[in-house]
Order: sequence, then C-alpha cells, then structure tokens
Amino acid sequence: MLTSKEAKIPNNLISVAKKTPGMNAGIVCADHESSMESAKKSVELDLIKPVFIGDKNTIKDKAEQIKWDLNPYEIIHSSDDKEAAITGAELARDNKIKIMIKGNLHTDVLMRTYLKKEFGLIEGKRLSHIWHMTLSENDKPLFITDGALNVAPRVDVKMHILKNVIDFAKRINISKPKVAILSGTEDPIESMPSSIEAKEIMERAIKENIEAYVHGPLAFDNAVSPQAAAIKNISNEVAGQADILLVPNLETGNSISKIMVYFMGACAAGFIVGGKVPVVVTSRADSSSSRIASIAASVIAAQ
Repeated sequence: MLTSKEAKIPNNLISVAKKTPGMNAGIVCADHESSMESAKKSVELDLIKPVFIGDKNTIKDKAEQIKWDLNPYEIIHSSDDKEAAITGAELARDNKIKIMIKGNLHTDVLMRTYLKKEFGLIEGKRLSHIWHMTLSENDKPLFITDGALNVAPRVDVKMHILKNVIDFAKRINISKPKVAILSGTEDPIESMPSSIEAKEIMERAIKENIEAYVHGPLAFDNAVSPQAAAIKNISNEVAGQADILLVPNLETGNSISKIMVYFMGACAAGFIVGGKVPVVVTSRADSSSSRIASIAASVIAAQ
C-alpha cells in the first residue's frame, strides 16, 4: 500500500523564499551525506549561503564525494554534537545566521541548546513545529501543527501554536487562513477533552480578533472534505476547506503527516518557529525534496 510516487518540491515555497536569496544558514553537524546534498541543492537554488559546523575533515570529505567546492564557505570545526549545537546557537545570537539546519545530531541535543537563556533565542513566544504538506509542485498547501515538538500542549500553548502557523501562512500569501481545530467529533462533548479544548480555542481566537477563520471542534473529514461537511450539515467558513489543521497532540499531527508522505507521496516541509531563528529539523528518513522544501520554508519564516 505504500506509494511509489516521488515527492515534489512545491513551487510556492521556492518562489517566495527567493525574495531573500542567499540567506545565511548554519548547518549543525554538517558531516552528513544527506545534509550536504540538500545544502548543495539549496545553494544551487540560491536559497542559502551555508556555514558548516562539525568535524572539518569529514565535512570536506563529504563535499568531495558530491563534487562540491567549499572554498567560498565558512567551516567551523567542532569536536562533538554539543559543541556544534552551542556554536550554532552563538551564531544565531550574534546575527551571523538567519536559519539553523539540523545535520547529523539528535533533535533534543540541538533544541536543548537552543532553549538555553544564555543565547537569548526565545523571544516571548512558544516554539512550535509546522508541517507544510503538498502533493504536487503546484498544490495548495495543507498545514499541520504541532506534529513534532509539543507533545500534549495546554490551551494557552495551543494559542501560541495557532498564532505561529497563521503568521507563516500569511507569509506565503494566504491572507486569512482557515483553521480547523481537530478532534474526533464536530460537537464538544465532555467525554472527549480535545473537543472541549477546541471550542475554547475557537472562542479565544474570536475574542482576540485573530486574523483567520478559526473553527472547532471538527473531525478530520469535516475539516477537509466539503462533501462530508455538507452531509453532516456543518456550515461555516472552515468546514471542508481548511488550510490549517491544529491537532490535539503530537501523535495526531505526526501520524497525519506521515500517512500523507508514505501513502500519498506528499512533500513534507517541516520546521520550528517561534524563536529568533527558524530551525529545520528533518528526519534521517526524509526525502531530498522534503529537506529542500523545509529549508525554503525556514527561509520564508526568517524573512
């Protein structure tokens, strides 16, 4: 049942990212084949100007394997993952890089360093992860948040997650995005806490005059299928045409995004926002297209 369809980089991300060509990007633990390959392709697309952080000799070896001359670029040697993460955080703090890209290290090592107060990278918002999902080069994106960082966020955290994704949607010219707050039902019921939370988030969004259509709770089918919404007589600005799925927990968001990737051939651009610089935290299993799309999305988030 797994698809053989190849993920395609969405044109909308590339075109918007190119408004600020050659953005400085720190690649933490860059001594990694897929990290080097995606960086090279991103440079060829004029998306980034890389700063390589990691074992200098290994980085050069990896570059030689893919026939890439690194002489125009800075390489900062580090002896281990923690040192590399600290170097990346320092570069971000000192405005020497505008985005950070995870290479050959664990996400928790990178993000623990990012969160340290001494680097001043947290600016009053909650960090959150966004998936920008597309099925073809010219497909309308579906955003899923948060499917990789906040495991079981409280309502106040979900409000930060909501505002982060709306801000990004506007950056790619969705002026008033349609947000479905997902649950397992379209009616708030006490036996399903996520449905009660969804209603509260919707009410808070309305009270705060957030520049988006926000509705919840909605089940997945009612959020994305006009036919399902019509059959159930659900009529509002979001039902059946959501741009954004605000999920109840990480497991839900992670599962939806991975189903789209492995069963539908979606290109998943994943990135963390809410701090001073966006962070690309791709998985080792991610395709080259997803890695490049993630870098493009982070460039847009940093504009």
